[in-house]
Amino acid sequence: MNRKKTRSRSKTDRRSLLTGLAFISPWIVGFLCFTLYPIINSLRYSFTNYSALKAPRFVGLDNYKTLFTSDPLFIKSLMNTGYMMLVGLPVIIIVTFIISAIVNDRRLRGVSFIRTLFFMPTLVPMVVLCILWIWLLKDNGAVNQGLALIGIDGPGWLASPRWAKPGMILMNLWCSGNLIIIFLAGLQDVPTSLYEAVEIDGGNILHKFRYITIPFMKPIIVYNVVTYMIKLLQQFTESFVMTNGGPNDSTTFFGYYLYNNAFKFMKMGYASAMAWIMLVAAMILTFVMLKVTGFGKEES
Repeated sequence: MNRKKTRSRSKTDRRSLLTGLAFISPWIVGFLCFTLYPIINSLRYSFTNYSALKAPRFVGLDNYKTLFTSDPLFIKSLMNTGYMMLVGLPVIIIVTFIISAIVNDRRLRGVSFIRTLFFMPTLVPMVVLCILWIWLLKDNGAVNQGLALIGIDGPGWLASPRWAKPGMILMNLWCSGNLIIIFLAGLQDVPTSLYEAVEIDGGNILHKFRYITIPFMKPIIVYNVVTYMIKLLQQFTESFVMTNGGPNDSTTFFGYYLYNNAFKFMKMGYASAMAWIMLVAAMILTFVMLKVTGFGKEES
C-alpha cells in the first residue's frame, strides 16, 4: 500500500516538474540563446582579433596585454570610472540616505508629494534626462543661475575637464530616486519601539542613528552600494549623449570606451576582452565590499 502511495506521489511530482518546466521553457530557451551563448562566445572572442566583418583570428592574450600596457585611453577610462566610484558613489549614497531619512517622517507636510517628486526623474528615459541636463549645466544654465543667486560664479560644467565628472555626479544624484525608495522601505521596517527605548535611556538622535538605524539598514546600504557601483562601472548613456566622452576624454568611462571599441572602431575581440575585465572587476569589487562590511557573517 505504501509503495503504491510512493509511486503515485513520485508520478505527481514528475508531472508537476514537467508542467513547471513547460511553463518556463520560453525563458530557458531565451536565456540559453540570448544570454548564456553570447557570454561564452564573448569569452572566446576576447582571445581573437575580430572585427565582425571578417572571421575571428586567434591572438591569445594580446588583447588583454594591449589594454594594460599600450592603451592609455583604457587606463584613463579606468581612472574616470574610479573617480565616479570613489567620489560620486559615497556622495550619492550619503545624500540619498539622508533624504530618505527626512521623507520617512510622516509628520512632514506633503510627504507623499515630496516622495513622488524625488522618484519622478527615474520614470523619465535617460536620454531625455541627459538632454535636459545639457541645458541645466550650460554656462548660463539653471544650475549656474542658481549658484549666482548665492554669490557663486558657476563653472563651465560640461566644457571643463575638471568639472565634467562632478556635473555627471550631480545628474546621477538627481536620477537616484530608486535608491531613496529602497532606503525608505528599509527605514520603515525599523521598529519604532527601539527608538523609544533609546529616548528613555537618554539617547539623542545621533545615538539612534548609530545604534539603531545603521545596524538595521546595513543590508540595504550594502545592496544599494553594490548595485550602484555596478551601474557606474557600466555608465554609458551620459557620456554618449552629453559629452561624447569629452572634454579631453574626461568623461570617457569604461562602458563608453567599450562601446566605442565594439561599434565605432569595430574591434569586437578587443571589446570582448574589456567586457570580461568589467565582469571580473565587478565580482572583485562586490567581494571586497561584502568582506569589508562583514555582510553575511551574522547569518553564518
